[in-house]
Amino acid sequence: MTRAPAPFWIVKCPDCSTEQTIFSRPSTTVNCSVCGATLATPTGGQAKLRGEFVRPVSA
Repeated sequence: MTRAPAPFWIVKCPDCSTEQTIFSRPSTTVNCSVCGATLATPTGGQAKLRGEFVRPVSA
């Protein structure tokens, strides 16, 4: 599945499988709110995901 250009994404944690909404262009590392695993890291553009992209958040 390709990552959509939406501002927010739903990402699944690789460690605990919890789904979490994240900003697609974060300025800091995004960690899972349940287990603390890294979900995404900033790149200056779209985030580099460690978690699994589920779907974009639609308005």
